Amino acid sequence: MTGDWSHDAHLQHRAALHAALGEPARLAVVEELAVSDRSPTELASRLALPSNLLAHHLEVLERAGLVARSASAGDGRRKYVRLVRPALTGLGIAGRLPEGEVLFVCSQNSARSQLAAALWRARMGCRASSAGTRPAARVHRGAVAAAKRAGLSLAGAQPALLGDVPAGTQVISVCDLVHEELEPSPGWWHWSIADPVERGDAAAFDAVVAELDERIGSLTLQGGEPARREGRQR
Repeated sequence: MTGDWSHDAHLQHRAALHAALGEPARLAVVEELAVSDRSPTELASRLALPSNLLAHHLEVLERAGLVARSASAGDGRRKYVRLVRPALTGLGIAGRLPEGEVLFVCSQNSARSQLAAALWRARMGCRASSAGTRPAARVHRGAVAAAKRAGLSLAGAQPALLGDVPAGTQVISVCDLVHEELEPSPGWWHWSIADPVERGDAAAFDAVVAELDERIGSLTLQGGEPARREGRQR
C-alpha cells in the first residue's frame, strides 16, 4: 500500500470492524447471532454475561454496524438483536449447519415458514418441513405467487399443526409470536421476520423471500459446521 492510508475511509472502516470483533465476548455474540436472532436477555443467559457488560458489547457492535435491534411483532417492549450480514463479508464468521432435518415454525404456517422450507430444500438439497401453532386453512396466495417468482413451488403445500418434534430436528421459528408463545429448547433458532400478510402486497412477500434467502445462504457461505444439539427436544 502506498500513500496516506490514514485517510483511506474503507481501510478505517475495516479496521473498526476488526477492532469490534477483537474482544472474545463480542465475537461470541456475533457467532451466536450468525444462526439465530436473540433478545438481550437470551444472549446474556446463553453467553453467561452480566446484563450491563452485554449492553456495552452490543453498543460497540452496533456502532461498528455489525448488529441491529428491532422491536418484536408480538411484544413491542421486547427487542431482538440481529446481524447486519453484509457488514460481515470476508470476516470469516463461522455458522453452524444443522445435522438433520429442519422444521420452520410460524403461527399460521401460511407464508413465512412455507417459503423458508421451500428455500431450504432448494438451497441445501435436503429435507425441510414447516408447521404452525394455529394453522390457516390454506397457504396464502401471496406466498404461492412469491415462491413462483423465486423459481420455487408451493404446489400441494398445506398448513400443518405443530406437534411433537422428532429428536435431531433443528427448529427455526420465523415468527416472533410463536417464539414468545412457546418454550423453545436452547437449541432452537429464531429468525425475526416481518409477517408479509399484514401488508399483503407482492413487495412484502418478495422481501421475505429475499431475507430468508440471505439467511440460508449465509450459513453456507460461512462454511457452516454442523450445529451442536443443545438441551431437550420437545
